[in-house]
Amino acid sequence: MGGFFGTIKNRACSIDLFYGIDYNSHMGTHRAGMVTMNEENNFIRAIHNIENSYFRNKFEDDLPSFKGNSGIGVISDSDPQPMVMKTRVGKYAIVTVAKINNIPELEDEVLSKGAHIAELSLGKTCATELIGLLISQGKNLVDGIENAFKKVKGSFSALMLTSEGIVAIRDYYGRTPVIIGKHHVDGYAVTSETNAFSNLNYEIEYFLGPGEIVLITADGYKQLRKPNDKMQICSFLWIYYGFPISEYEGINVDNVRRRLGKLIASRDTVRADFVSGIPDSGVGMALGYAEESKLPYRRAITKYTPTWPRSFTPPNQEVRELVAKMKLIANRRMLNGSSVVFCDDSIVRGTQLQNNVEFLFTYGAKEVHMRISCPPLIFACPYINFSASKSALELITRRTIEKLEGSNDKNLNLYATYGTQEYHQMINHIKEQLHITSLNFVKMDELVEAIGLPKEKLCTFCFDGCSGCTEN
Repeated sequence: MGGFFGTIKNRACSIDLFYGIDYNSHMGTHRAGMVTMNEENNFIRAIHNIENSYFRNKFEDDLPSFKGNSGIGVISDSDPQPMVMKTRVGKYAIVTVAKINNIPELEDEVLSKGAHIAELSLGKTCATELIGLLISQGKNLVDGIENAFKKVKGSFSALMLTSEGIVAIRDYYGRTPVIIGKHHVDGYAVTSETNAFSNLNYEIEYFLGPGEIVLITADGYKQLRKPNDKMQICSFLWIYYGFPISEYEGINVDNVRRRLGKLIASRDTVRADFVSGIPDSGVGMALGYAEESKLPYRRAITKYTPTWPRSFTPPNQEVRELVAKMKLIANRRMLNGSSVVFCDDSIVRGTQLQNNVEFLFTYGAKEVHMRISCPPLIFACPYINFSASKSALELITRRTIEKLEGSNDKNLNLYATYGTQEYHQMINHIKEQLHITSLNFVKMDELVEAIGLPKEKLCTFCFDGCSGCTEN
């Protein structure tokens, strides 16, 4: 997916920028970059590959060179960025959190108008550069952003570093968050993840609305484009992506996960010795489940945090399987002879869960009851890079539907609807395939209740194929 951070102050900003970007590291594993603007309005930029390292390790040596009072940076799962561009609407650096589904069409358009595409990573066009080129077609900066909103199929949020300040842009439907923070002494920051604020002495000041554009300076911020009425923020942010203390639309991530655990426990009849969470994002749900069920919470699985990243981001299946196996360590003495409820955020391909279940039984677990904090994933996400899935058939649900129906896209609405015969048949098939004692998912109405926003303001496309019936 990706996350970004920017800051602008009346003094040097590089330390805040460095750590603020680092606090977005859980949002991506491929590329990272940062850029500042010095007193001569020149850009200082660095981009590094972070697939086999950490952001801090890669950028610490560069830090003394980042002069200036304003800067932006990004943790990306795709493009090398920031891009630095000089265009008809001005000179700027840009970072994005984006997924563009019509890249070939947009390539043809910008090339036909005499532009050229400079940044090709492994032969692929950089989405951030393409968005910058679309912005550059405008009469001015805001008009250019409107042009990009109109032409991009998918989504994008962005930060632009200019001589006037930082321009913050939230996706047209608000699928990804953008939040402004105010420093307790001097300046402002803007980020995808509010956990970046606390230790840097920023307080949450303002949540940008869908399609809103704001210019941020060291002394304040002003709206350049009003927000749209319609919002479709990604519900998976609360389920998986968000850091526990982060907030979107003023709603805390860990509180949502706790409520999800309580809701699924309130209708569960399973008997077990204790509850455990699959680290990291299953822990909050498990604590809520334990609270509601009155079962004790135990750490039967611990993540070895020093070296292993999240498991579904590596693009290679063999690497994903290795990471899924190696990053979690089970407590054998605790598991032996026990019946356990395990809480996890989701089942995508089933690779990680299958590995987990195998070693849980190997270590003596008597029963393994899996509880999942979202509805089954039926549809591949077209709006954000929420997984490395290249097709719907990588989802265990769609492979199951293909076995049951002879086609992976037949009766999808029935399989996505809790309580139907098709739904229960799919869940039972997955349970048997993964050798789980029992398997249960959060229902759609429970997910909506736990988040606390109206369903029409949430993107739930990956669960039910519904995203407010938008065409973009």
